[in-house]
Amino acid sequence: MKTNLKVLSQSLGLSQTTVSRALAGYSDVSPVTRQRVLEAARASGYEPDTTARRLATGRSEAVGIIYPFGDSGLGDPRFVEVMAGLSDGLAEARMDLMVAAARAQTELDSYKRLTSSRAVDALIVANTRLDDARIQFLQQRKFPFVAYGRTNSASPYAWFDFDNEAGARLATQRLLGLGHRRIALIHAPLSMTFAAQRHAGYVQALREAGLEPEAALVVEVPLDRHGACEATRRLLALPQPPTALLVDNNLSGVGTLRALMESGWQPGRGPSLIVYDGVPADLPLPYRVTAVEQPTGEASGRTLARLVLDLLAGHPVPSLNQLAQPVIAPGDTDRPASAGG
Repeated sequence: MKTNLKVLSQSLGLSQTTVSRALAGYSDVSPVTRQRVLEAARASGYEPDTTARRLATGRSEAVGIIYPFGDSGLGDPRFVEVMAGLSDGLAEARMDLMVAAARAQTELDSYKRLTSSRAVDALIVANTRLDDARIQFLQQRKFPFVAYGRTNSASPYAWFDFDNEAGARLATQRLLGLGHRRIALIHAPLSMTFAAQRHAGYVQALREAGLEPEAALVVEVPLDRHGACEATRRLLALPQPPTALLVDNNLSGVGTLRALMESGWQPGRGPSLIVYDGVPADLPLPYRVTAVEQPTGEASGRTLARLVLDLLAGHPVPSLNQLAQPVIAPGDTDRPASAGG
């Protein structure tokens, strides 16, 4: 016989509200109590009446994320890992993750439909832009959301992001320390928050070293492999090619690697290379690419899950901001300028 919430609560000597919130993963229930409730629920075979709970709470028990068709980020294995961690974190709170696809030009329409229908209790906004119409819309509607990245919005909102400016600054300083002065930057469109921040970190590091960015060495490409491959070929063909390359995302990093290998490049022969976020682990390489690393993947997904659960639990929005710090992961692809070309 299945145990219901009332019987489970009585057996634990706790209120039904406390048990319900513990099962939902809300952070206002102590870890000790939450673990005690979860163990008792498993031991008794308790399964919540999802329909009854949704009727009682008026919630859908789901969090949504909308991703546009054609955006190469959806094919990024690291983002797939983020969604896995997000899904796992929500599942532990007995909530579902709804992933909706939309064409880029009609993406905002999907936000309007989901918020109007209340198909989800909150949304995760990914790939934030400096001026983000999606976030402006959600703020106007007062609809709960967590942004995976920051924007220029002056109104407070919940977000999780990485210190992108610091990461690019670290990478550029590393190359400067190796004696490089002609350092190229291959970056995603600057309308994207992460790209603008990484661009700023690169510029800052150069200026601190008494250098100005050289227009021919700073190239904007789409967030994909092909654009970076073509841009790298053009950089290598310059009368004075760069002695080092910094690529601001892992998708473009694969394209840059392809162009380098086509030119006969090997680590220690030709320009040094640093790729933000590294390259996919399943790319067979006999060497390690020097990278700017940050806790992406499942850990990021779980952080987003915790933030959205805290938001739904009523935690103050200004307290729901988290900035993760990147580090340099040394590899085999950057060398002193005299040795690297």
